[in-house]
Amino acid sequence: MLEAAETVAERLKIVQSRINEAASQSGRMASDIQLLAVSKTKPLVDILQAYHAGQIDFGENYLQEALQKQEELAQLNDETQAANDICWHFIGPIQSNKTRAIAENFSWVHSIDRLKIAQRLSQQRDEQQPELNICLQVNLDNEESKSGFSPQELQQQAMEISKLPKLKLRGLMAIPKPRQEYSEQLHSLQRLRQLQQELNKAGLKLDTLSMGMSQDLAAAVAAGSTMLRVGSDIFGPRS
Repeated sequence: MLEAAETVAERLKIVQSRINEAASQSGRMASDIQLLAVSKTKPLVDILQAYHAGQIDFGENYLQEALQKQEELAQLNDETQAANDICWHFIGPIQSNKTRAIAENFSWVHSIDRLKIAQRLSQQRDEQQPELNICLQVNLDNEESKSGFSPQELQQQAMEISKLPKLKLRGLMAIPKPRQEYSEQLHSLQRLRQLQQELNKAGLKLDTLSMGMSQDLAAAVAAGSTMLRVGSDIFGPRS
């Protein structure tokens, strides 16, 4: 069905239908699940097509690419409303020398993988800006190729980060090891929900689970995801 959909708006509508169906099957309200359109490597024209079809939240992995898109958007006189409405999320790996630009130009950061990065974002967020919404990335499977806090160290680190000014710790993010079977996807993603519940029992107030992509969308909804990160099913395959 996705192959038959030719426009960004058509593909976006199909993804939203999948979310509605998954929510219905899981006994959840679709309105409780936010769609984050992952627009990395895609041009601004595609982002604007999604925006005009009702999409507000966009996720970017590469800082320079994202800043260029933001600058291009700001220069479009006929898209002033889009420039004001669009909520930018940074979801990629974070280098220490990039934290200032991230702190200044994004509303959300999903990929905080160590205390030092959170401290720098806190120091570099402008006093005039609202608090920066953040999620802590968890390496659920302790994969060497992936960043993130281990489940074992998460609580101690989360408590430290929650005290930092100008940041609002909203939740957890994970990119679990790819699994083909729905039951395996569900079991894997439920572990992030369990970690969130443990942190809330310890005194935090986390309301966000950033998990689930095109391939495991239904399992993520069933596991309690509140923010799905979907790219290729909206914007088409990446080269």
